[in-house]
Amino acid sequence: MLEVGDGNRLYWETCGNPSGKPAVVVHGGPGSGCSPWFRTLFDPRAYRVVLFDQRSCGRSLPHAGAAATDLVANTTQHLVADMELLREHLGVDRWMVLGGSWGSTLSLAYAEDHAERVSEIVLFGVTTGRHGELDWTFRGGMSRFFPQAWATLIDALPPAYRGGDVVESYAGWLADRDPEQRRRAAHAWCMWESATPQWPPKAVLDERFEDPAYAMAFARIVTHYVRHDLFLEDGVLLRNAGVLSGIPGVLINGEFDFQAPIGNAWELKRVWPRATLVVVEAAGHAADTRTAREIVRATDAFA
Repeated sequence: MLEVGDGNRLYWETCGNPSGKPAVVVHGGPGSGCSPWFRTLFDPRAYRVVLFDQRSCGRSLPHAGAAATDLVANTTQHLVADMELLREHLGVDRWMVLGGSWGSTLSLAYAEDHAERVSEIVLFGVTTGRHGELDWTFRGGMSRFFPQAWATLIDALPPAYRGGDVVESYAGWLADRDPEQRRRAAHAWCMWESATPQWPPKAVLDERFEDPAYAMAFARIVTHYVRHDLFLEDGVLLRNAGVLSGIPGVLINGEFDFQAPIGNAWELKRVWPRATLVVVEAAGHAADTRTAREIVRATDAFA
């Protein structure tokens, strides 16, 4: 556990070769935590892999599954600073940064602030933090492909929380004084998150959300970040991508990724010519074996 300030303690671990090439994994969500699956994306003989759980999720403390956990000191800028503190704590000079989904946005934010500390970047399910991307996923844009799941999300809201911005409505419901209301809010939000990573959509809760504390932390952290536009100026990561010009990268995206449409990766590559775009045929947002194979191909190439 690493003390990072504001009462937060970050869980971290290393695996692979202690003398290997350093790489850090930036998980998605925000709020999903790092899973053992990420270890499988690297040759353990070649890499020293660093995994960590971002503030208030996974094994980091205090956990957002508890209603008393305040998220005011949980922002993109705090997470970027946490990554840099972890790098210094581990004595790493430069490391590869690997991130997926929200993790690709956070990876870009870190790399643009600390380009001299990044050797390569591998991103999958690419997001760039633009406000329009958030509207697409969380404010009805994607509903044209998932109308039933979206209707279920809207219809689940109690009358007291209906009307206005759906993200604000869910943030309010998740903060309800009644624990049962908070549980119902987290369940409804996670049903939407379960439906959209793959095609055809799932009509059941993803198994990772079956843990009530995990579901609550995930829903609270996602809505916290989305209602604040990820704490980023609109389009800032694309505008500042020129600082990545000396860093090689690979962008891996499913052809039918609805959560992170391939246009995100395409537009990032246009302002970061040194990045290679890899399209995984017929794949969605969920990183299946084909997507994982492309990630491993990228990390092997950089080993």
